Amino acid sequence: MDIRPNHTIYINNVNDKIKKEELKRSLYALFSQFGQIIDIVALKTMKMRGQAFVVFKELGSATNALRQLQGFPFYNKPMRIQYAKTDSEVISKMRGTFGDKDKKKEKKKKAPELAANPAKKAAPTPDNPPNYILFLNNLPEETNEMMLSMLFNQFPGFKEVRLVPGRHDIAFVEFETEGQAGVARDALQGFRITSTCAMKITYAKK
Repeated sequence: MDIRPNHTIYINNVNDKIKKEELKRSLYALFSQFGQIIDIVALKTMKMRGQAFVVFKELGSATNALRQLQGFPFYNKPMRIQYAKTDSEVISKMRGTFGDKDKKKEKKKKAPELAANPAKKAAPTPDNPPNYILFLNNLPEETNEMMLSMLFNQFPGFKEVRLVPGRHDIAFVEFETEGQAGVARDALQGFRITSTCAMKITYAKK
């Protein structure tokens, strides 16, 4: 049975060892390149382990994300993505079709969890003067050009990713200007491609 296109996409086969907050942050970083995200639901109950829902504001964003990230290796497991079977509560509310069964639950915090906690970031890595090329290290073994391109091409000015032959743990990312490189560096500093490797980003030496 084909499920009709929906603002909400349902993801399963997610690595269930990832902490809920980290999972939400990583999903947000990965999916926000396709459009505005209203909500991410990831529950850690036994029944819902390894599953998540991402709610987009626009239907087209959900469709693009579904097509482009189908089978994407996320924390070492290929994601399986489909449209959710029913409209998400958030979308129903926007359309005014939402019953009040969950009003009480609704008041609990949702949004703050999505904001990555900036205070938790590691101490800044000693850095070189600004450069339009970024140097990435501490990358996991399964890093490939596609994964890095998907992370960095959501930032304006992205030109290319260059992997270093024979080394999986380092890469270079080129932008058009130093300022654009700096924005991407700040946004993705410490981003975890897998649960064990937090990416370190510095400006490349000139």
